[in-house]
Amino acid sequence: MTPVDDPSPLICVAGPTASGKSARAVALAKELNGEVISVDSRQVYRMLDIGTEKTSEEEMDGIPHHLIDIRDPKQVYSAGDFVRDTERLIEEIRGRGKQPILAGGTHFYFDALLYGLPEQTEPDALLREDLEKRSEASLMQEIKERDPRRAERIDPQNKRRLVRALEIIATHGQVPERDMSEAKYPVEWVILDPERDELRARIETRLEKALANGLVEEVRRVREYVGDTRLNELGLEYRIVGEYLRDERSEESLLPSLSTKVWHYARHQKAWLRKLSDNRIQ
Repeated sequence: MTPVDDPSPLICVAGPTASGKSARAVALAKELNGEVISVDSRQVYRMLDIGTEKTSEEEMDGIPHHLIDIRDPKQVYSAGDFVRDTERLIEEIRGRGKQPILAGGTHFYFDALLYGLPEQTEPDALLREDLEKRSEASLMQEIKERDPRRAERIDPQNKRRLVRALEIIATHGQVPERDMSEAKYPVEWVILDPERDELRARIETRLEKALANGLVEEVRRVREYVGDTRLNELGLEYRIVGEYLRDERSEESLLPSLSTKVWHYARHQKAWLRKLSDNRIQ
């Protein structure tokens, strides 16, 4: 992969959910005369505010933010879309004499930007129909058995990506590995990785706040707009609250279930962080 001409590094803020990435990105943008590019596969969608803990205008504190509220939730925003949009934004921000600061928890997007998109594989409609009937846990277990390397990097709650991974594994035997020896952009990583107990407490507090601030009503509105199938693709908060709205779980089960699922996802994010280079800003 040919590196970009500009040798100055991107600042990339990464960490598990509820680790304070958004606030750190704003602080860095003020310090470095920067603009923030969101690396979040769900904050791109309008209507998904509370469930994604979307950065508010007040929290942005005058710092320009990009790739937030740019898609209708009925549409699909892919890693390819992210790479194309982000490459354009990096050039535009640098053209204004400012520092691009990428911040978010969708680590697949970081990989796609820095090391390229995975090899393209044609969809298999019959296999996909069969895979769609299975649970996320079942799909994830098969990926672990057939391609442990891919299992370490995939979001275990994102059914669309789990199904796609198994389609690719069915064709190639495993998800083809990208060359990660040379990144397209030089990067300085800012890693936020709270200790286990602190992070669990932050997650619990965040979810309690989300429920108090109207998460259930937000999911109700989104469900009425996009339907249950699409709702389940928008992340575990929307899927679990959707189960409550369909009378498939009790209201009392919401916080414990959300807390457990989000913690599992945070552990997956932390595993990705451990694989990063030691070239970091602490």
